[in-house]
Amino acid sequence: MIEPILLTAANVLTFYGQHGLTNASGFFFERDKRLFLVTSRHVLMDTSAEHFPDRIEIELHVNPENLVESTGFSILLFREGVAIWRQASDAAGQVDIAVIELDREAMPQPTVYRAFTPEHLLREPDRVEVGRSLLVVGFPLGFHDTLHHMPVVRQATIASSFGLRFQGEGYFLTDARMHRGTSGSPVVMRADESENLPDDMRWKLLGVHSSRLDVGSRDHKLDEALGLNCAWYADILMTLTKN
Repeated sequence: MIEPILLTAANVLTFYGQHGLTNASGFFFERDKRLFLVTSRHVLMDTSAEHFPDRIEIELHVNPENLVESTGFSILLFREGVAIWRQASDAAGQVDIAVIELDREAMPQPTVYRAFTPEHLLREPDRVEVGRSLLVVGFPLGFHDTLHHMPVVRQATIASSFGLRFQGEGYFLTDARMHRGTSGSPVVMRADESENLPDDMRWKLLGVHSSRLDVGSRDHKLDEALGLNCAWYADILMTLTKN
């Protein structure tokens, strides 16, 4: 049996015209019968890296009986010169999360996926302790099961006080071995038995993995990288997916 958490993630390829640029990760989020693709904002536009794709492509399963069967689904990022994705900013600046509403009628039928919902987001009085075990579901360096088109999972732990904005930014820290290509991955933890969630999707969506965090003063010869990462709080999805 395929664990549903693996079907929430999507491999995201960015393009400028027909020229392939980068690979990244994303996941599905459903609200009020509307379906969204969530990824990192810098996957869709990153001025500092001179990264300006005009479309993305995600891989979709199209046969519930055979996961080998898949197809690429192309999404244009601009309509009449206007970006189609939604993004947000706060007092600290740009939030590194973006969402794109998907047209279900344009998607192949059937499409095999699972989506997080608002019920998977944390609400008070949920308490998450530092050191809590997490999973990050994505496509590091584009690596995945290329036969069945499935992501891989990395283990992580919460490395900063959850609920606090680390250094005033809208993210918390995770301790995990991460790579390029995992930007946009969902960061989840196992839900308590008391949570009112489907039995096969008992996960809480805590954040969206963005990038590795390093120290600018680190001696690259003497000091190893910290191995810490930024995960933006997922509750911003309630703002980004408003009708």
